Amino acid sequence: MPSGLSEAGPAIVLPHGGPGSRDEWGFDWLVQFFAARGYAVLQPNFRGSTGYGDAWFGRNGFQEWRTAVGDVNDAGRWLVSEGIADPEQLGIAGWSYGGYAALQSQVLDPDLYKAVVAIAPVTDLGMLVDEARDYTNFQIVKRFIGEGPHVREGSPANFADRFNAPVILFHGTEDINVRDSQSERMEDRLKAAGANVRYVQYKGLDHNLNDGRVRGNMLLEIDKFLGEHLGE
Repeated sequence: MPSGLSEAGPAIVLPHGGPGSRDEWGFDWLVQFFAARGYAVLQPNFRGSTGYGDAWFGRNGFQEWRTAVGDVNDAGRWLVSEGIADPEQLGIAGWSYGGYAALQSQVLDPDLYKAVVAIAPVTDLGMLVDEARDYTNFQIVKRFIGEGPHVREGSPANFADRFNAPVILFHGTEDINVRDSQSERMEDRLKAAGANVRYVQYKGLDHNLNDGRVRGNMLLEIDKFLGEHLGE
């Protein structure tokens, strides 16, 4: 949290990836960046996180997305209720599952966050399973996602018409964890729904976007985006 915070101001909820990974395994340089830019940052360990027992983990944050993403949204509401976040300056950002949670937060509560940043996000659960068919981990992915109504209902690309907040997407073209087609689909659906969306694609990079210049560019893009939509 920025030092000297005395009144409600801009804030970011930053759900972790995984979905099981806990915050200490997250992208801490993002936290430092947001804090340096004047945002209060909250990293919720939502239900579906590892390290808190089977009851807390549940079936996982995809199969029980309503619980996991509901916890993420409650984190945003807590920031507002505690007088930390101005409700008009509250954003959400995430990488991988965190990006998925950031997008799916709009499906549950389109008015909570005023800007959404999603890096290498899952956007269609059924598509995630289909894209694993040619890989040896196909059965693992299939079991992890599961079957049932949650596959459609838990896919933000299917509910682009619910989005009120502007969205910026980032993805590497060589991502084999989450294909860049996931962000492409989200962009297409949001544009078709008349939503405010921008997609930044990085050629030749994988899920971690492990390139200093690219990460620097992404931070500049995020800073500009948040300044436009969360600025006073």
